[in-house]
This record gives sequence, structure tokens and C-alpha cells, in this order.
Amino acid sequence: MRILAIDVGTVRLGVAVSDELGILATPLEHYRRTGSLRKDARAIAEIAEGQGAGEILVGHPVQMSDEIGTAALAAEEFAERLTRYTRIPVRMVDERLSSVEAERRLREAGVDSRKARSLVDSQAAAVLLESYLRSKEITNE
Repeated sequence: MRILAIDVGTVRLGVAVSDELGILATPLEHYRRTGSLRKDARAIAEIAEGQGAGEILVGHPVQMSDEIGTAALAAEEFAERLTRYTRIPVRMVDERLSSVEAERRLREAGVDSRKARSLVDSQAAAVLLESYLRSKEITNE
């Protein structure tokens, strides 16, 4: 079953998808926010259905102190809205430090910092998805 992961940002939504076996996470092109939560949620629902996803993960950026800040509230609102436009199950997943890891990976790959800005959101979604897939692998052993 394919899983779609979303990194919710204010300007872009990072998107990544797993392979059918749930082993690999591949970043897709990010989705540029329109300013309409409804339009953005519908677009992500369409992407998920087009990718054949059986589950959608939405990154939950809880602060390191475990507090729920404005970014986490925005992600919760997005996930709630997304459930209105798809029958695919939507799950919130802790994404602490996924953007930091994504930036590190892009830097190590030698990606120019200007180019990295447009790639980091989907790379963060891939980091989130990889972490989720590893945790499922561990619990299934």
C-alpha cells in the first residue's frame, strides 16, 4: 500500500510517496499553497488518489518542549479539512526535526541553497515518511 506524506508549510506543502511495499519514500514536487485551505486540501486529496495512496500522513510539528504551537495547529486544521475531501485515512505524525534533516541532506548532496528552498518541503515530507516506515517495520518484526 502506498502512503502519501505531507509537510504543511505556509507557502508550500511538501509531498512524498512510498512505494507499494512501504520501503522507499520519494519526494514529489511540492504544492504551492493558494491561500484557500479548501482548495489546498482538495488538491492534496486528488494527489493522494492519483498516487493510489491507502493512507495520508500529515506532519505534526510539535515543539521540542511538547507544546502545540501555531504551526502544529495549522497542520491539525489542514488534516481535519483533508478528511472532508477523501476517504483515505489521514493520520497526524510527529515530524520534529524533519526539516532540519531535509536541509542537511540537501546540503550534503551539494544542492545550491536557492534551489534547496524549493526542495526542502518535499524532502522533509520524505524524511517524515521514512521515519514512519521504519517505525512500522520495527513494530512488525
